Amino acid sequence: MTTGGERVGPVLFFRGMEGQGVRLAALLVCPAGEQPGPLRAGGQDVAPQRLTSCAGRVAWRYDFALGAGDPAYALGGVSYAVSLPTQGDISIAYVSCNGQEHGDWERPADLRNAMWQRLARRHAATPFCLLLMGGDQVYADAATDGHPLTNDWPEHIPRAPSPEALRGLESHLRERFFDLYLRGFAAGPCAQLVARVPQLAMWDDHDICDGWGSLSSEATHSAIGQCLFHVAREMALLFQHGAVEAAAPQLFLDPGGQSLSWRHALPGVTLLAPDLRSERGRRQVMGLEGWKGVEETQGGGRMFLLSSVPLLGPRLSLIEGAMMAIPRMQKYEDDLRDQWQSRAHRAEWRRMLREVLRMHARGPVTVLSGEIHLATRAEMTTPDGPLHQLVASGISHGAPSVWYARALGLLSGLGEAPLERHPIRILPLPGQRRRYVAQRNFLALERRGGEWRAIWELEETGSTPPLAI
Repeated sequence: MTTGGERVGPVLFFRGMEGQGVRLAALLVCPAGEQPGPLRAGGQDVAPQRLTSCAGRVAWRYDFALGAGDPAYALGGVSYAVSLPTQGDISIAYVSCNGQEHGDWERPADLRNAMWQRLARRHAATPFCLLLMGGDQVYADAATDGHPLTNDWPEHIPRAPSPEALRGLESHLRERFFDLYLRGFAAGPCAQLVARVPQLAMWDDHDICDGWGSLSSEATHSAIGQCLFHVAREMALLFQHGAVEAAAPQLFLDPGGQSLSWRHALPGVTLLAPDLRSERGRRQVMGLEGWKGVEETQGGGRMFLLSSVPLLGPRLSLIEGAMMAIPRMQKYEDDLRDQWQSRAHRAEWRRMLREVLRMHARGPVTVLSGEIHLATRAEMTTPDGPLHQLVASGISHGAPSVWYARALGLLSGLGEAPLERHPIRILPLPGQRRRYVAQRNFLALERRGGEWRAIWELEETGSTPPLAI
């Protein structure tokens, strides 16, 4: 199936295990008026379901299953092989930060998508059974540009916009978000991967707007803010989950559908992704439903926990205190409030760490995170062995300066221990001397002979030696 500005897909989504096989969904976007043909899987033809339309394009979804004996499907005359999760050796990819705040699509395609190309080559050599997307799958910050209600968002918030103006804004935002996702999934190497590797995603702030939930309540609870959030949620459901609003209670842990936290079981491993944005406020990271999903997760066996914002980090409260004392630096307050370590979230951070320790006591937990546009890792000391955090951030976002990475490394040398007798250490990646690596990157998680290991792929220095986790 070819991809382009008007056509995208198939994009695969993981729905769950079915015996030795898997349940999947495939998203296809076509020009309006075009009726897509059936998808062929397991010897049967599957008809598409119409989901929604936007700016002359229609989104369709196929729901189907693949068995261990025939792990491939066909659509539009093309056959797509899919690697299924098994009890044996498997590989899982983890990526985050697919874009950048400014000039994302002004970069040459080969430069922007270089790490996607490398990920596609790795899949061709050692197929991934799952693609975990850990946040900022799109950078929607510029989606508000070009409309009078949001040209100065969030610094200027119009008072009491008319219903007609809000409808115009909604239409504007839908088209901008829709195009952003189409561009991202149509990018050559990314399109190759998402047609063959089922994804599981958790959004973060740039999938809505920079700092969503850490901005002022006046901004997020305004009519403009709520319009932006609802459009961002609609498009995240569509392109990150292959779903519409009515399906949210079936796909996520919250039966009411407000929190998008999810949990899935693969053979020998559990995946848990708390939603750190839907219920976020300036003084809370998660609400009742988000916490319920975490607290009802028992643990046991191997677990990977996706935290879109790093759970184990340096003592950022020192920087936060200094910045708040300097008026001109307070514009960065939302960036600091985004972090678990913020003074505003410290009690909630300890609560999450205690929950993760509870799960870790029943079986090894590894935290996966992104958001910071650097590669690093961390460990927290526990009686049950180290709790690992692996950070892979910047599949296409440009890396910050080496000096920024070194300054953050110096700060992390101060150490942090939000829970007594459980110190956190930021550590260099295997083969690296410094704690933070300022290179674009992605992460491969591999189970070999029953043992798990992590390998970072760094843009300049290549693959790291495997880290046992």
